[in-house]
Amino acid sequence: MQNYLKKPYKVYKRHFKRNSFVTGFIILALAVFSLFFYFTILKDLPLPTRLSSSSTPQSTLIYDRNGKLLYNIYDKKNQSFVPLSSIPKTMQQATIAIEDRNFYTHGAVDLRGIVRAAVSIVFHKQIQGGSTLTQQLVKNSLLSQEQTIPRKIKEIILAFATEFIYSKNQILEMYLNQSPYGGPAYGVETASEAYFNKHAKELDLAESALLAGLPQAPTQFSPFGAHPELGKARQVEVLKTMQELGYISRDQEKKAESEVLNYKRISNNIEAPHFVLYVKDLLIAKYGQKTVEEGGLKVITSLDANIQAYAEASVSGEVNDLPGYYHVTNGAALVTNPATGEILAMVGSKDYFDTKIAGNFNITTALRQPGSSIKPINYAAGLINKYNAATTFVDGPICFPNQGGKDYCPLNYDGKWHGLVQMRYALGNSLNIPAVKMLKLNGINSMIATASAMGITTFTHPENYGLSLTLGGAEVRMTDMATAFGVFANSGYRINLHPILKVTDKTGKVLEEYKPPSSPIFGKKVLPEGVAYIISDILADNGARLLEFGDNSQLKIRGQTVSVKTGTTNDYKDNWTIGYTPSFLVATWVGNSDNTQMSGLVSGITGAAPIWNDIMSYLLKGKTPEAISRPPSVIQKQVCSDVGFFPSIAPGGTTCPTRFEYFIKGTENSTGKLSSENVAVDKTTQDLPAKGQTDNLETKNENIYTDPVGDRYCLSCPHPTPTPTPAPGH
Repeated sequence: MQNYLKKPYKVYKRHFKRNSFVTGFIILALAVFSLFFYFTILKDLPLPTRLSSSSTPQSTLIYDRNGKLLYNIYDKKNQSFVPLSSIPKTMQQATIAIEDRNFYTHGAVDLRGIVRAAVSIVFHKQIQGGSTLTQQLVKNSLLSQEQTIPRKIKEIILAFATEFIYSKNQILEMYLNQSPYGGPAYGVETASEAYFNKHAKELDLAESALLAGLPQAPTQFSPFGAHPELGKARQVEVLKTMQELGYISRDQEKKAESEVLNYKRISNNIEAPHFVLYVKDLLIAKYGQKTVEEGGLKVITSLDANIQAYAEASVSGEVNDLPGYYHVTNGAALVTNPATGEILAMVGSKDYFDTKIAGNFNITTALRQPGSSIKPINYAAGLINKYNAATTFVDGPICFPNQGGKDYCPLNYDGKWHGLVQMRYALGNSLNIPAVKMLKLNGINSMIATASAMGITTFTHPENYGLSLTLGGAEVRMTDMATAFGVFANSGYRINLHPILKVTDKTGKVLEEYKPPSSPIFGKKVLPEGVAYIISDILADNGARLLEFGDNSQLKIRGQTVSVKTGTTNDYKDNWTIGYTPSFLVATWVGNSDNTQMSGLVSGITGAAPIWNDIMSYLLKGKTPEAISRPPSVIQKQVCSDVGFFPSIAPGGTTCPTRFEYFIKGTENSTGKLSSENVAVDKTTQDLPAKGQTDNLETKNENIYTDPVGDRYCLSCPHPTPTPTPAPGH
């Protein structure tokens, strides 16, 4: 009997110990979790009652490299509270429509909105927010913008508390009075005054829709920002949503969409506006909108205010001096130190505040076709592929088959054929036909790979491009072109642009600092140094461009060694000049912001080149000439002046006129073919017959050169010059 009772007692005792252990573990875990939750979530949780007041933000100051103030992003948080009754119904409805369409029917958190946003992101690849107006109010006024789980939990807790304390109308009133609308404008009353010079109660439907779209991304959508077209697109989206929800009719939507808004002129003092806004965008992308607008950052940039002022005056003066029949209304310039990537000047248009030319549009970061200014990259790929500066092309009529379409038949800018042209003179004179042949030999993949490695970010899928790529048939950004040409200046090393030198927060803590070494060796090597040297030497060779540009063009700076290339698009919409030394790179552009065509004889030499020459001459005045040093991998040899062969293998073993050329060791090869053979010639011209010609022929023994593409040229024949047919290309 005792053993029988003893056994259950032992079992009970064992179970009790086990349950006590589990219970203790659960209590301990709950205690740990509670402490963790308190210290990470609740400890510093602000009270929702703070929503009725606002803290004063600290302005972010942007300086040039020498400490000159360029822009005070927010001098103060300009904010005026007005009652909901003083805010037009259209402004209230526009805000609810674009930010939280079910605001009056859901609680602090909208589960349907979260699901709808998730579906939009996953299935439609469209970013759509799932936060309610209450959550946004809490986030903007009480919390930071950091994207973390603890911050999101705090946001949800405070949203529920806010909805418990305040009514929906009170929450909407606080949202409209405290949301950021760009610049110092916090709240709809201040925004209305800042953008339209009127009180909020005077806003019409079109103005309300514009303002309602700003809080999501005030910098991106601002009509005073770098991309005003995005603000217009956002306004259209707001109006469309209002119509879909029944707030307005379709006629009201269309009328408001077509209304021309009269903006108040920006009153803030701002130096180098395109550059400042460019830097501001970079800061927001890295630190967030709230930190940049209220965090009291001190930003030292790479800009040199003196160079900036000179570049601005040069662009404005030269564009204004162009004859009206050229139809050139705008210009741009970018100045960098290629060895460090520092931006010394950025002029996005001739006048940021000129609305007639869309002056706030930043050409230096916009997509534009580069024209022939892209050719050096193609020839660099050719040097990588073992061609050389003496490689000789037949510059004559040619057409390339185009699958499924019309054959591609390029022409030179002057409309002439130049017979035998070596790479040095083909690039120096910016001849189109040899450049297209070079790309044909390289392959489009090779050129795109080279361009991408050098910093061109807009050339993507090779199948999207044809042989016109080497004549500027694809869009680029001036900032990317500066990086790419900087590779030539840096002996093959790529140095990305660095417009910001130092950022400190309001406590003086250094958030980032750029201290470039004195040598470009710190960059990534993307070109053999011999390739960079030979391209730079060709672009600095005034004798190599005499045929098309003459001896005293705007590309020549007396007493200095400067490599430079022009470019004009085939539709005369973009006109470039880009040139550099090891210490300075200047890129210039003229055209029209609206992409309309220029007229007259505008080319890189008559449009952008005078601006380039003026700025580069200013930078180099009084400075010792600085040539790019020749690397050990580059040797110099004599070649025949006509076909680029070495004199020992000249036609018939005879001597030939010679010149000196640079070669990368291992590429001293003859890339064409010489022969003496019986060929059919035209009896009238005594030259090789035109393609497809079968009559009026006779056979003669002639010296023939065949270029790398397979085109033939009779060295011993006369060559009558045909009537020129002009085409863009400089």
